[in-house]
Amino acid sequence: MSDMGLVVVGAAGRMGQTLIRAIHDTPGAQVSGALERKGSPQVGKDAGELAGVGHLGVTISDDPLPVFAAADGVIDFTTPSATVEFAGYAAQAHIVHIIGTTGCTPQDDAKIAAAARHTTIVKSGNMSLGVNLLAALVEQAAKALAADDYDIEVLEMHHRHKVDAPSGTALLLGEAAARGRDIALADNSVRSRDGQTGARPSGSIGFATLRGGSVIGEHSVLFAGGGERIVLSHHAEDRSLFAGGAVKAALWARGRKPGLFSMRDVLGL
Repeated sequence: MSDMGLVVVGAAGRMGQTLIRAIHDTPGAQVSGALERKGSPQVGKDAGELAGVGHLGVTISDDPLPVFAAADGVIDFTTPSATVEFAGYAAQAHIVHIIGTTGCTPQDDAKIAAAARHTTIVKSGNMSLGVNLLAALVEQAAKALAADDYDIEVLEMHHRHKVDAPSGTALLLGEAAARGRDIALADNSVRSRDGQTGARPSGSIGFATLRGGSVIGEHSVLFAGGGERIVLSHHAEDRSLFAGGAVKAALWARGRKPGLFSMRDVLGL
């Protein structure tokens, strides 16, 4: 089988350049296209030269249709509105769509799920092996530790430029905890506390968000019981771990029937 041709959207950004390097370094994959927003000064430049891997002969474009038509898959760490648009294009072209975008609304997710009826989509709040293993452990711990005895708090910190909160990873971990407790996260999450909040609701899952500096991503899930705390944590030190996971997901998805999958499917967790 020939190398899988992958398109990187947002190719000029930090994550986009990291993805180009990851694809270039992965056997079985190659950069077949690169996209940027209309008006970007990087349009027309060579994607490989911009990412520091040398000339690839892939010119950054602002027109997704011909780029998608010539590819086997697209990797997308952009914004919710852009991701929904790209999901439609990927469905039309019947190419794999790997989504690392966070901050999607339920309406966005419904449109992505509709696109997955026509193509293979892997969507995750975090593409790293470590975080997805952490989520599996959180689910087990939440199932084993009774809600009456252990309170759950999800703490996360990211760099000052991150625009959504809680992070996609924090929500992924919160969903894992909710599955372990057999409850709906939407009905049992506490996103903020200010003023006279009263006692902590039994069985709720709390979220605390920190932003600052250049932190790539730090997440902890605390199980606080009487006289003890159990803390499960993950610290991301390099964006390449997310990029590597996304490329792994693309290769896994190639040739599969249409559907909406997660990194837990990719990793067999």
